[in-house]
Amino acid sequence: MTDINRVFLVGRLTRDAELRFTSAGMPVAKFSIAVNRSKKSGDQWEEEVSYFDIVLWGKIAEALSKYLAKGKQVAIDGELRQNRWEQDGQPRSKVEIHAANIQLLGGSGTQSSGQSAGNGSNFSRQGQGQGKSQPQSGGKSVPFEEYGKESFESPGQFDDDGIPF
Repeated sequence: MTDINRVFLVGRLTRDAELRFTSAGMPVAKFSIAVNRSKKSGDQWEEEVSYFDIVLWGKIAEALSKYLAKGKQVAIDGELRQNRWEQDGQPRSKVEIHAANIQLLGGSGTQSSGQSAGNGSNFSRQGQGQGKSQPQSGGKSVPFEEYGKESFESPGQFDDDGIPF
């Protein structure tokens, strides 16, 4: 059985995207998003915020970095990657989400969604390291729930006898 590493998030940028280039000239944009969720604490509902670091590679990073501003709502489809290094003799690690698909949603909170550049546009990275950006479905918005469905096959009839527990 193949392992699965897939993440889908919708949140708002906590800072403007930072665009840099590798020594080989590959564009890479880094930013973080905040994702809110409600949880019940006693009789009260409270908002809990989680923060995630996102990495976007290739031409899509270069093309979208100007639209990835603090407060902008985005939908991210990607995978988790753990970076490991040593600092002052101590092992360190950090988990980041490497985006494969990104959808620009709504406004930045300061603009109406109709004024936002790239509103409702979907972009995906085609193949590892190729960095091609391409609107999905001829530039029409695809519901975020539909991302990646074509890559998963229906298991058909499920048989409990194959489960080892």
